[in-house]
Amino acid sequence: MKQLVRMFTAVFLVAFVLIYVTFQLNSTEGYSSGNTLTIYNWGDYIDPDLLKQFEQETGIKVIYQTFDSNEAMMTKIAQGGTTFDVAIPSEYAISKMKEENLLLPIDHSKLPNLKYINPRFLNLSFDKENEYSVPYFWGTVGIVYNPKLLGGKEITSWNDLWDEDLRNQILLVDGAREVIGMGLNSLHYSLNDTNEAHLQEAKNKLNALTPNVKAIVGDEIKMLLANEEAAVGVVWSGDASEIMSENDELDYVVPEEGSNLWFDNMVIPKTAKNIEGAHAFINFMLDPEHAAQNAEYVGYSTPNEKALEYLPEEIAGDERFYPDPSVTDKLEVYDNLGKRMLAHYNELFLEFKMHKK
Repeated sequence: MKQLVRMFTAVFLVAFVLIYVTFQLNSTEGYSSGNTLTIYNWGDYIDPDLLKQFEQETGIKVIYQTFDSNEAMMTKIAQGGTTFDVAIPSEYAISKMKEENLLLPIDHSKLPNLKYINPRFLNLSFDKENEYSVPYFWGTVGIVYNPKLLGGKEITSWNDLWDEDLRNQILLVDGAREVIGMGLNSLHYSLNDTNEAHLQEAKNKLNALTPNVKAIVGDEIKMLLANEEAAVGVVWSGDASEIMSENDELDYVVPEEGSNLWFDNMVIPKTAKNIEGAHAFINFMLDPEHAAQNAEYVGYSTPNEKALEYLPEEIAGDERFYPDPSVTDKLEVYDNLGKRMLAHYNELFLEFKMHKK
């Protein structure tokens, strides 16, 4: 028994020493549990140099974690096992997180750089008065295409994708809202439509597209299009910008029938422990020079009006990625459809994928 007690005592002492050493090492770097900031973001969605700069300027250590879908992000925050101080969800997810009491209100008095955000990106339907969220990036869903591979053909419409000449030439993003929305828009219905007859009509039309669909893919869509493995892709605008930087033969268009106008915003989850640090980080990212640096690195459109002055003209002046309000006013933001309808969209999308097989 004495040997057992001595063994447990030794294990306890070793564990205590390891914890103490770790704490001391963090302290010598200027970090402790009181000045860390955990950020939850999409993969490859921030310039790493900005995180380092924030740490140097504030003395706050950044712990950076990533997610690959809004649903995965919301589930983890709802579970509450991990402390997240800042997250960057999309607009429909923000609406849902508000409903489920997963967000803390943002103190605008601590965000002097909020004045640089273009007013057209504030006070939107998913978060009136921006009580819980601050714009980070925005963009559209559209079509990347290679005129060279299409014999000079120009694409302007969703319905162009059903052309028999595009057999086995189209790549689609693996997203239910994007693909079902494309089907709805091609019929001149809202991409938030919940009418069952319209949804079935859209799915049947998508089924007719399958001979033209080469694959439904994830992030590899960027490499495949840049390498001319397919002539056409349905993508988010930021991905389009990245693809086109790799292959200048490509072009990008927002279809004339309409499409999705999306927003990713910074929020403070209810799990936040460093609320002051969260505000400091959000304000840091709202600085025009920082916002411009981030936009140039990531390739998505910044809502920061002042930041456009720091971007190269070939970026800030590109109307494919910074379209005029006359274009964006005709586009739709994803609504929060609710669990049942969102599950139905996913079911229809799965049926479409199975039909392709």
